[in-house]
Amino acid sequence: MEKGINYWHAMSDPALLEIIGKFIQQTRLQQNKTQQQVATAAGVNRSTLVQIENGGSVTMLSLVQILRALGQLQLFQNFEVKQPQLSPLQVAKLEQNKRQKASRKKENLTEKSKSDW
Repeated sequence: MEKGINYWHAMSDPALLEIIGKFIQQTRLQQNKTQQQVATAAGVNRSTLVQIENGGSVTMLSLVQILRALGQLQLFQNFEVKQPQLSPLQVAKLEQNKRQKASRKKENLTEKSKSDW
């Protein structure tokens, strides 16, 4: 059964970190890799891997490195910003509105105030 969006919103941050840690631990065990093997492949300390597997917080960089070492970067597909599909007519209109030339800078037309010096 897939969990709904309200389920994820209702969870506390530490509970989410615990889920991430369990996912990393289970993935590592399914691949029959030790913590040291994954940590070495990820370029992080073993203690960092232990910390995340126990539901602790780590840097985003460490998380990415660990997921890369486990071959799980596809998890980031949901973060990809997708461009809306445009019809050929919309593309043509956008091309028409593209700037063709740079405008000339207008000179400063305000007069300089005279000083009392």
